[in-house]
Amino acid sequence: MWIQQFIETTRGSFEVFVKGDGKPICVTHLYSVYNEKGNTFANPFTEDGTVYLVNLRGAGNSVESVQKDDLSMADSIIDLEAIRAALQIDKWAFAGHSTGGMLGLVYAIQAPDSLTRIVIGGAAASKAYMQHPGSIYCPENPNNKRLREILSSINNPTTPVEKKRSFSREWTEMSIYRPEKYDQYFNKPNSGSVVPERLDYYSYTELPNYDITEQLSQITIPTTIYCGLHDAQCPYYFSEEIANAIPNAKLITFNDSNHLPFVEEPEKFVEMAASI
Repeated sequence: MWIQQFIETTRGSFEVFVKGDGKPICVTHLYSVYNEKGNTFANPFTEDGTVYLVNLRGAGNSVESVQKDDLSMADSIIDLEAIRAALQIDKWAFAGHSTGGMLGLVYAIQAPDSLTRIVIGGAAASKAYMQHPGSIYCPENPNNKRLREILSSINNPTTPVEKKRSFSREWTEMSIYRPEKYDQYFNKPNSGSVVPERLDYYSYTELPNYDITEQLSQITIPTTIYCGLHDAQCPYYFSEEIANAIPNAKLITFNDSNHLPFVEEPEKFVEMAASI
């Protein structure tokens, strides 16, 4: 199990779950909440490092948001920097998946001297992925109408918990290459449920203006980009775009994966995590 810690910082108190032994690595997602069960994405990094799985502002038992914009990527990085300083860590690595990966890219641009490296997966450098027909978020995608119904229900506070779990499963099944293997993939303890307030901020405030494409060339720290070849959230094209724009970035392709290669091809993912 992961060990719960409360980190008192200049920005407030943050709930962090810690596991592993070795060089420090920060893991989080832009709108997820974690608990002592840990997370299937974060677990492989605990084999060779000490992982700090962070509940960002407004998630779990971390400090609440005071104003709307403190849920932004820029402010979230200021919070992460406060956590790093409170832990007395000079530099740490950052690993993020999907919008966690987007946060990692912004982190590398905003505070490069605090990072040893970044690992970014299933992400994009701009809102353009929302218009790609291969993405379930694009209106032209055949799954888009149903996905919008699912997200509306998940964000509705009156939706019963069991219904939300069912809708979350359906969303996930759209994001794995072999949905018939869902029960096989997700048969271990895990956390990482959606924080509606943070998702809403990302979707309606930050995403419409999100574009860091021109800034990617500023990233000079060691960078690993990975993606499932069949990614239906942030299509593979956008990981190629990121890897091509960052000097000396390494791109790792998971040929039998959709958006979640850490559960779809776990052995290869563990190998990747051990190699960074």
